[in-house]
Amino acid sequence: MKQMLAALTMLATLPAHAETVAIVNARAWTMTAETPIENAMIVARDGKIVSIAGAGAVPAGARVIDAAGRVVTPGLVNAATQLGLTEVSGARETNDQSVASGALGAAFDVQYALNANSTLVAQARADGVTEAMVFPGGSASAPFQGRGALVHLQPDGDILDRAQAALFVRVGSGTSDKTGGSRAAQWQLIRNALDEARAPQGIDPRERLLGRLDRASLAPVLDRRIPLVIAAERESDIRQAIALADDYGIRIVILGGAEAWRAKTDLAAKRIPVILDPMLNLPLSYDQIGARLDNAALLSNAGVRIAFTVPGFGIHLSYNAGSALREGAGIAAANGLPYAAALRAITRSGAEIWGADDRQGSIAPGKAADLVIWDGDPLEPQSGPAIVLIGGREAPDASRQAALRDRYRPGAETPLPPAYR
Repeated sequence: MKQMLAALTMLATLPAHAETVAIVNARAWTMTAETPIENAMIVARDGKIVSIAGAGAVPAGARVIDAAGRVVTPGLVNAATQLGLTEVSGARETNDQSVASGALGAAFDVQYALNANSTLVAQARADGVTEAMVFPGGSASAPFQGRGALVHLQPDGDILDRAQAALFVRVGSGTSDKTGGSRAAQWQLIRNALDEARAPQGIDPRERLLGRLDRASLAPVLDRRIPLVIAAERESDIRQAIALADDYGIRIVILGGAEAWRAKTDLAAKRIPVILDPMLNLPLSYDQIGARLDNAALLSNAGVRIAFTVPGFGIHLSYNAGSALREGAGIAAANGLPYAAALRAITRSGAEIWGADDRQGSIAPGKAADLVIWDGDPLEPQSGPAIVLIGGREAPDASRQAALRDRYRPGAETPLPPAYR
């Protein structure tokens, strides 16, 4: 009986997907080099990459996937989304990305609302996204938005990868009305919050602006365990963010950064990454007067680590989170960003910014076997994933869009769509 129990225990602890997969004849962009490996073979075992090299002998017993010369990349990493928080923008009960009232400010935590069954999560996965940052849209205490969660879009089970991975604030014209009418007040509130969290005993309880939960949510920022993400567009706000990093010794990430190119030298010197919208070419507000399509190229050439998000007026934060991301990277490449850097901005850079580079964002031994085999150039909008692997397993390509296509696309034998035959 003891032997049987020991055997069952051992089986229970074995990897759930014990399988060796070999992708052969691949044009592999590993994101560890500036050029792809031609005719490469990628071997994965038990959900992790074992090796990548030029053509060689396929391991015995491996399941072989022939890439037929097509491009293979790591799974896409969307650096800022609201996947799993929004389903139908017009249906309030399906929107959990923000709170407008209540006691939660900086402590607002989106992890508790993540919906792994969202059709938009399935669509992003089918489009090649395997990892994403999900950030809050706003809290009851501006300029704080709350805490974001890193998600891994595996097709079954919990998608939460790491909770409370970053704390978000938004400064500028978009939130000035909620903080009295001036962005100056926003910066004062951020600095006061950091002061209260750093030394709460030194402040008269009657003068504290933050509650216990909000103060506690700032502790990992002050300890440099997580970054403070500042959504800002205007150069003056970006320079205030740089000063905040200096004054408090904290990690800063800029989200948006339409005018970040104007501060590129200082951002590079302080190693502050920028998550930008590569499609932004015209100002949507006075905060974005300096918007330009070569923002990504200027920042990257200056040595600033960049990653991409494509808000699309908020639509693409959930809808088309994969296809819009690739299109944006292609636009950045068309406006001076080197091709390899554009690919990196939608793969490894996001993983590096969010502290997931040990398992995501590149094709290297020990990394998760989250891979995409493309049917064309991944930066071309008309291309798409031929196969998406997550943990070495082929992820289902089922999505709402595919279901609608199959239902209503006419067949060769009749002009009527399937649903009407």
